[in-house]
Amino acid sequence: MTHNNWLETIFPDNAERTVPWPETGERVTLWRPVGQHELARIAASDFRAFPPRLPDQPIFYPVLNFEYAEEIAQDWNAKRNTPPVGFVTEFEVDARVARQYPIQVVGAKKRHQELWVPAEELPAFNGAIQGPIRVVAHYPGVGYPGQIDPATHLPENL
Repeated sequence: MTHNNWLETIFPDNAERTVPWPETGERVTLWRPVGQHELARIAASDFRAFPPRLPDQPIFYPVLNFEYAEEIAQDWNAKRNTPPVGFVTEFEVDARVARQYPIQVVGAKKRHQELWVPAEELPAFNGAIQGPIRVVAHYPGVGYPGQIDPATHLPENL
């Protein structure tokens, strides 16, 4: 599926579900909520890249604010993942690359903003990440069996 075809299917031209990019510097800060399995794959890259998407995941969606990433980590990852835990990662990406993707509004206009990076473009997107991917928050769900370092937000077995 090409970039335009799946976007047109989800949000037709008349849906008006994108907003213009604000002024940015050379880098843009983005966030990505992840579960423990995805976090382990990020750690395996020395915190330099996000793993390839699974076959049923046509897009990689970093979000534009911490609050939205936190909401997903708490309400989705910590409740629906095995093990039940969510993490929020934060990273910087070259603004020229980030701005290639329209800001998608998927709920409240000022809060629920994300980028839709087609799975096949993720390696190039990863190449535009500046510095390490940082883990900035964690949310263990009911029955989470592990321990998480409160300073690093990393699980003990990672």
